Amino acid sequence: MSDMDDFSRRGMRESRDKGPAYAFYGDDFTGATDTLAHLARAGLRTMLLFAPPDAARLAMLGQLDALGVAGAARTMAPLAQQQELARVGAAFATLGVRVMHYKVCSTFDSAPHTGSIGVAIRTLREHCANELVAVIGGQPNLRRYCVFGQLFAAAGADDDRQAVYRIDRHPTMSRHPVTPMNEADLRVHLQRQGVEHVQSIDWRCYAAGDAALQSEVRHRLESKPDALLFDVLDDAHLQAIGRLLVRRAAVAPLLAVGASSVAQAYASALDERTDSSARNAAAPLTRARGPVFVLAGSLSPLTEVQIGAAHSYLRVELDPQQMTGGAASAYLAERVAAITGPLRDGRHVLAFTTRRAVNATSVTNAADTALPSLAHACATLLRQVLDAVQLRRIGIAGGDTSSFAVRALDAWGLSYLAPLSAGVTACRLHADRTELDGMEIMLKGGQMGDAELFEQLVDGYAVGQNIERQG
Repeated sequence: MSDMDDFSRRGMRESRDKGPAYAFYGDDFTGATDTLAHLARAGLRTMLLFAPPDAARLAMLGQLDALGVAGAARTMAPLAQQQELARVGAAFATLGVRVMHYKVCSTFDSAPHTGSIGVAIRTLREHCANELVAVIGGQPNLRRYCVFGQLFAAAGADDDRQAVYRIDRHPTMSRHPVTPMNEADLRVHLQRQGVEHVQSIDWRCYAAGDAALQSEVRHRLESKPDALLFDVLDDAHLQAIGRLLVRRAAVAPLLAVGASSVAQAYASALDERTDSSARNAAAPLTRARGPVFVLAGSLSPLTEVQIGAAHSYLRVELDPQQMTGGAASAYLAERVAAITGPLRDGRHVLAFTTRRAVNATSVTNAADTALPSLAHACATLLRQVLDAVQLRRIGIAGGDTSSFAVRALDAWGLSYLAPLSAGVTACRLHADRTELDGMEIMLKGGQMGDAELFEQLVDGYAVGQNIERQG
């Protein structure tokens, strides 16, 4: 064991003795729950909160290995995003975290005017003394890959027949109505958001071993880049990156940017140093013991497939124009009644925003397009449904739908419960209201999950191939 290895081990252990060594901010709620799942399944005691914790909350939670804050930065304009992240960064720094993770979507969809990763880097690095800002460019278990700085992503249902596209040719992400990914080179993508000097560590560096990778990183840092972008093609690459992050974070707190692959890399490095028996087995989600409600605000093609396969549910359409129009209150009241009546009778209900009201010039796209008016309307609908009928399991589809809807609830956090499929996790809601505390909740992005995901939420899901890919 090298002196650096010994120093990094002591540094990370001392940090854990004082507070969580790892803290992450999720730029939407769905991705944040995926990061929560990876850390929890690695045996790290982790909580996901909806705001930075105060002293009383921290005392109640007890010793944590990792802490997350779920937010909605991917929908924010630069000033609001900067204000949000300055508050979060200061809170994380006060806790003494060693790795500060800004969790982005695995497709890196963002823009200078909305959810800017550049704003996040400039804001959060003020709270990290380490000269390394690491951008992790792929997440293989979700079939997201970065090679020579170019991002690739699969599209379609989560199976082995998925086609993989360069992100600027991806059938969904290249056409995102707010943050289309029209540039595959993540260095250029970040430069457009103000991260001007980005260097790339390509995948060939990992094969030469840890010492060579450390040397290459030191060499690159001599030119003082704003960030280093790390290629990722497989789990072995993440393990090499994780060892590097842990070593460097022991010297000074560092900022890492990327999807849940950052957590995967970090956890894999710790697992090499600890008893692997601490890792949590992927316990299956049991069958629902009462009616299940799903709110689908995403218009992604995959979510449409999942809606079509949801045979156990009564389906209730939600018209985006009426939900946000002048008579929205009356329309929402009528839709809430159409949902809560069957739920009281013990039926599963799926409410979904319909495509027919959406066209190329419409200003009322689904909540997953980051338009706040519809996201707020979906949040109001969920709150009214839960005020009217007590449920033990719900699901929300759509990144922005999830962020706004969960924030509208009188709750303060989530803990890991069980996996459903790659990128989709069932969590336990924590709230001061008795009727909400302990509710099981699934949050999923538009591009995530198996075709039968909503059926799995009802039936439960035994550990299988897709869950294996999540770990």
